[in-house]
Amino acid sequence: MDLLVGMDMGTASSKGVLVTPDGVVLATEQIDHQISMPRPGWAEVDAEKMWWSEVCSISKRLVAQVPRSANVAGVCVSGVGPALVLCDSELRPLRPAILYGIDSRASAEVASLTELFGEKAILDCGGKLLSSQAVGPKIEWVRIHEPEIFAAATRWYGSNSYIAAKLTGEYIQDHHTASQCDPLYSVRDFTWNSDWLDRVLGHLECPRLVWPSDVVGLVHADASEQTGLPVGTPVVAGTVDAFSEGFSVGARHPGDLMLMYGSTMFLVQILEKFQSNPALWTTAGVQKDTLALAAGTSTAGSLIEWLHKLTGDAPFEQLLAEAAAVPAGAEGLLILPYFAGERTPVFDPKARGVVAGLSLRHGRGHLFRATYEGIAFGIRQILEMFGDTDEPVRRTIAVGGGVKSRVWTQAISDITGHTQLVPTQTIGASYGDALLAAIGTGLVAPDTDWTTLSHEVVPNAANRAMYEDLYQTWLTLYPSTREQIHALAQFDC
Repeated sequence: MDLLVGMDMGTASSKGVLVTPDGVVLATEQIDHQISMPRPGWAEVDAEKMWWSEVCSISKRLVAQVPRSANVAGVCVSGVGPALVLCDSELRPLRPAILYGIDSRASAEVASLTELFGEKAILDCGGKLLSSQAVGPKIEWVRIHEPEIFAAATRWYGSNSYIAAKLTGEYIQDHHTASQCDPLYSVRDFTWNSDWLDRVLGHLECPRLVWPSDVVGLVHADASEQTGLPVGTPVVAGTVDAFSEGFSVGARHPGDLMLMYGSTMFLVQILEKFQSNPALWTTAGVQKDTLALAAGTSTAGSLIEWLHKLTGDAPFEQLLAEAAAVPAGAEGLLILPYFAGERTPVFDPKARGVVAGLSLRHGRGHLFRATYEGIAFGIRQILEMFGDTDEPVRRTIAVGGGVKSRVWTQAISDITGHTQLVPTQTIGASYGDALLAAIGTGLVAPDTDWTTLSHEVVPNAANRAMYEDLYQTWLTLYPSTREQIHALAQFDC
């Protein structure tokens, strides 16, 4: 019997699954972790001590559960992204990996590269403007602020391509991740942007492009010893975790929208043709020669977890019950969830959270409900931008650990007006990785979909008018407080 191993390195944990070619999960493993935030606006990970170490540990645990009559036919690993891992010629990371848009250190480099190449040219080539999400400005930041490290580096990786290199020795980058490495990739042409590569990369070697389901190499002897995977096991490229998760639940046809409830919220809509919006990200898709439209917030589950700890670490079920007992609208309490700056739609690393309407009669349950609703108002604002395109959303699929919170999912349906489909299997990106491994190794057809649906979350019409009024007030919070918040942000150090 052939089995597949899928693993994902997320923001809050690394997860792994052992799966049959028909999608049956035989084993799961998880290791929780925390990213490092050594300075305001910085978000980092030790790629070897965290990512590689956890992949090795999870892999060994999964392989130990493979029946004697079975074998591992393929492995695929995804991870947070886009991330920047700078390595020397021996594949040793020279500094902590700089994470995706939650790391906003390169604001000055975003501005300087935008001025150099031109905003319109960048948008036309990469399908998005430069922001804290882009890898190019992070490379520029290292070049300027850590010149010794930049000079010693020979290659640059994302989270999944770093693991692929550790497993196989191959130097690759999948097309989707590459399409978030602006301004280095041409989304229209599915290739590296040769006009700007040398300016941004300097002496750094450029990796070979592959699609997420491509087999990129075989597990070598040293990696086998560390991971327990048999020598010669095919390794499939993988991609950014949010896109692997979308693939895992069947979001792969034009009009499909994945709404991921994680440490941040991430949205991916599959496109039929290239289009761009300055407030959104057009990227390559997971499947060959496909396109997607994406957006992401800077907080979501991370904000809920912060509030959880801040209010005494009570059992989470109790907190959900308290939030559910509060009427929709949190009795006039509004929260702007920009507690770590914000990505879509304001792209403001200096943005901060705002709690408005707080009174002595509000309790912990009000704060939790208002936080869920504040996140939901932000999602509505993003979805309205998706609606400005000429390809409407036809189907919304909710994924991620946050779907377990009925208060959260119901608030998003009520506030956005979208019915959400919730899959039965919500393991996440690692499950999508196992499917990519099955497709890449030829065990299943490329159009195979393991998804079954659990239930739908339907908007409650009774809350529509009330939420409409609150949303219009919520929209004023950021522009009304931006100047004051920016003045205060200088003290956040």
